[in-house]
Amino acid sequence: TQFFVSTAQVKAELVLVGCDAAAMLEDSDISRMYHYAAFPKDFLWGVTSSAYQIEGGWEADGKGASIWDTFTHQKPSSIPENATGDVACNSYSGVQQDLDLIKTLGVKSYRFSISWPRLFPNGTTAEPVNPKGLDYYNALIDGLLSLNVAPVVTLYHWDLPQALQDDGGWKNENIIKLFNGYAEFCFKTFGDRVRFWITFNDPFTVAWKGYGSGEMPPNLKADPGTAPYHVGRILLKAHATVYHTYQTYRPTQKGLVSIALNGDWYEPLDVNVPRDLEAADRAMQFRLGWFAHPIFKNGDYPEAMKFQVAAKSDLQRLKESRLPALTEDEKAMIRGTADVFCLNHHTTKIAKSSTQQLTPHSYQYDWDIMEQELTHFPQTGLKGQRAVSWGLRRVLNWIKLEYGDPEVYVTDNGVATERKVSDDDSARVFFLKTYIDEALKAQSLDGVRLRGYLGAPLMDGFEWLQGYTVGSGLIHVDFTNSTLPRTHKYSSQLYQGIVKKNGFPPGEDETKCSPSSQPLLTSLLTMVDRWSMVNPGALRWR
Repeated sequence: TQFFVSTAQVKAELVLVGCDAAAMLEDSDISRMYHYAAFPKDFLWGVTSSAYQIEGGWEADGKGASIWDTFTHQKPSSIPENATGDVACNSYSGVQQDLDLIKTLGVKSYRFSISWPRLFPNGTTAEPVNPKGLDYYNALIDGLLSLNVAPVVTLYHWDLPQALQDDGGWKNENIIKLFNGYAEFCFKTFGDRVRFWITFNDPFTVAWKGYGSGEMPPNLKADPGTAPYHVGRILLKAHATVYHTYQTYRPTQKGLVSIALNGDWYEPLDVNVPRDLEAADRAMQFRLGWFAHPIFKNGDYPEAMKFQVAAKSDLQRLKESRLPALTEDEKAMIRGTADVFCLNHHTTKIAKSSTQQLTPHSYQYDWDIMEQELTHFPQTGLKGQRAVSWGLRRVLNWIKLEYGDPEVYVTDNGVATERKVSDDDSARVFFLKTYIDEALKAQSLDGVRLRGYLGAPLMDGFEWLQGYTVGSGLIHVDFTNSTLPRTHKYSSQLYQGIVKKNGFPPGEDETKCSPSSQPLLTSLLTMVDRWSMVNPGALRWR
């Protein structure tokens, strides 16, 4: 919602809600494009990647097949241009090249994932570890440390060993023990050098898109009303099991363990309509709260989610809720199993209350909302994703209020652009500047305990269902050339500068806003959102 207020009005309303920022808001601030400040000195800057997107070497040196190998090799393929991750950026054969790129950016950390089937081709530690795969990850970790770059390691970024999928994948509870064995091997082997572990990247995608909608491997969609909830429960238990296993290693390794959760923001269609407020709350609880609420709050699913699924199940004449209840022992095991909050964030959508159909049974219809895009914001290279930077600030505040003010790291905040964009990626420059500045507002003005930003993808890679038709990296990779040459984009220079300056230091007053653009910037970039001024409790609707 756009609104028009004067500087005096903003100051007055800030005072009304008891915001200390009122004293900070000078007349000149309202005309600035950005909020100028620096992050804390120990702020962790980084870049990110994942194994299947960049490694290549899909069957090199004894690596086993993953579910993404199986999916992309199917004929006919649903991936544009029949693309696969067979070669990708060929990082498996080019560790030093990747390290050189990371060095040029001046970051303090690099988030990457380990390919489970590269270490254990069939997914079980009962078999010998693949020595060549082990050599690769040791070389990468040692190389990062030689650059004073901290490795941030994701244990699972969607590439399940196909052998385990053949045995039921994440629907089979036996996988909890197998995942824990793999994780413990990583703790034993790499934990002397790795201080930051992420168990799962975006379990929502695994549970819903893998076992509900079937968009992503293993592409199962026969039971969208029950299977995602069952898989979600197993993922929570697997995460918690690994967290508790790390307690054995924590005294000597002194690391952090968390889980990276997708937290796109849902804005109510009309903040003055209770049904729309409730719809936005449901959307946040079904999407982010599904996994965050049990881990960061009380060990159980959000009340809104439990009520909604139970009510739907009753209307569908089922004897019990399709959302399986967690036992008291399971709640106790899951609660508190993250040392920090790791947030993946890409876009913001509008949520409107809408009674959805009862058949077929589906997690998607359980929400009872209708999503709308904010069509007046820039379209990214991915359908359904708009660049709405203020959504990041809002979700960071949501996390602070909803989950007890945890320390937060932004672990994925990439934006896709069309493949034809090589080095002059002005859209990504705008995206990075505005999103990072909103994160800075959350940290410096709102008191969110934001400790790091690792959200920028290092380089273009295999972009999942889009193949190579879009790119998300700071570094352009030419996939039409067999040597896969890398080129720094303009955004990489921008990001390098932000990292070096640790934010947007005061005194760098760039271009002042023109009078015509000032009302819009007043609505989106002022110190405190109008919504929270009018209703201080609106960010935490429950």
